[in-house]
Amino acid sequence: MLATLLSATLHGLVGRVVRVEVDVAPGLPGFTIVGLPDAALSEARERVRGALRNAGYRHPPRRITVNLAPAELRKAGASLDLAIAMGVLLGSEQLAADVGGVGLVGELGLGGEVRRVPGLLPMTLALRDHGVRRVLVPEEAEAEARLAPGVDVVGIGSLSDAAATLRRPRARRPAPSPLPRAGITGGRTAPGPVAQAGAPDRVPDLADVRGQAAARRALEIALAGGHALLLIGPPGAGKTLLARTIPSLLPDLEDEAALAATVVASVASETPVTELRRRPPVRMPHHTLSYAGMVGGGPRLAPGEVTLADQGCLVCDELPEFGRDVLEALRQPLEEGSVAVVRVGRWATFPARFTFVAAMNPCPCGQLGSATRACTCPPGAPQRYLRRVSGPLRDRIDLWATMDRVPPDQLLRGPAPESSAVVGARIADARRRQLRRNRGVANGQLGGRPLREACRLDGAASSRAVLLAEREGLSGRGTDRLLRVARTIADLAGRDEVVVADLDEAARFRVPADRFGLGLAG
Repeated sequence: MLATLLSATLHGLVGRVVRVEVDVAPGLPGFTIVGLPDAALSEARERVRGALRNAGYRHPPRRITVNLAPAELRKAGASLDLAIAMGVLLGSEQLAADVGGVGLVGELGLGGEVRRVPGLLPMTLALRDHGVRRVLVPEEAEAEARLAPGVDVVGIGSLSDAAATLRRPRARRPAPSPLPRAGITGGRTAPGPVAQAGAPDRVPDLADVRGQAAARRALEIALAGGHALLLIGPPGAGKTLLARTIPSLLPDLEDEAALAATVVASVASETPVTELRRRPPVRMPHHTLSYAGMVGGGPRLAPGEVTLADQGCLVCDELPEFGRDVLEALRQPLEEGSVAVVRVGRWATFPARFTFVAAMNPCPCGQLGSATRACTCPPGAPQRYLRRVSGPLRDRIDLWATMDRVPPDQLLRGPAPESSAVVGARIADARRRQLRRNRGVANGQLGGRPLREACRLDGAASSRAVLLAEREGLSGRGTDRLLRVARTIADLAGRDEVVVADLDEAARFRVPADRFGLGLAG
């Protein structure tokens, strides 16, 4: 007898609906799965066999063929286990149930228990968009699946629970979702204070960073407009401490961005997902990170750090210590906001819209340009060190901020600077202003005509922009960087137009070639 059910698998960050066709026919006993399954899915026959037996059902001594359609789509993981097992029960006539409009997602244990699988949220969304009205999911991940509005989600703990649920279909109304339908299709609401699961217990406050007024200001501009920032200075200047204050400065995500961040968290499966991720992700990978760890890949095309930081911030400390291929991999996401990963027979496009914040020493010994210590590097070493960061990557950095060690008197006796709460409020206001004006696009993503329209330069400001571009020898991309940063400075001040002072401040965060003598301007 043939039984057909609906389930889903992951393709990158996207759920793909799979039609599970189970044929239980007379013949030599066997269990065959076709339709491009991976190794984990091919092993489903052993999990299904053990789960059926230990749940009190009979594994039919017949020829069982499982076809996973569409046949040309590679299927990975154990999310189809539950659908395959229910298909065997239906095909062997041990269960009679109407499975029309029902989706089943879950991994089976040998004892018949149904377990959580990565990416349950995008798979539930895919089934809903396919017309499925009811989805059976692992009980431990029911809260995650309920984040998908418009579908009846039923949590089950075992294979027996799933069979009992299908025998007695119930007319249940979908539970209210914390995400309005408008939030998925582009509607926006004001962000609200929602805790982020897995957030660090102690995030430094910006008030802990004494001195470094220029670097603090550069970080504020970068986070407000989504600009790439490079902090450069000797060890002990406070670069890492400043970067660690970022989680306390970022505003909560709005509905559309929160859903995107939650989908990434669901696929990554680093921590259980029980609510929308309103807090922006902040990723701080170690410099030993591999190429695949940065952009994504592996057997099931898992997302990399650039995608895990989507809608948030990617912080790279000790930037020149990263592998050259890893740094070059950042060029595409910084320019396009996405990254294409291609492997043998598989491909996926991952979102990668993040604010890039990096920190580095100016030379191998770290003392080049220091006011208190002399550089001990041999001739040419500082230039070779900084050029580990290629010109094309440097060209994508909007803001450069130099730092030096803070004198002990200023560190211990100086006045307390602004706190994260004060600066974070300005950042949130500037974000709201630019997203409303730019139709959901941050200043750091603007270019061409939209950038010119957003800047609104009057005669004096236009003349000043031309003068600065000619004096610095800026290319077209460099001129756009100057205007983007100036636009964000104006937003932080609450101005609708960019004035001369905004352009002058933006120009001060150009590449600090004069101080370090590295000849990197342009």
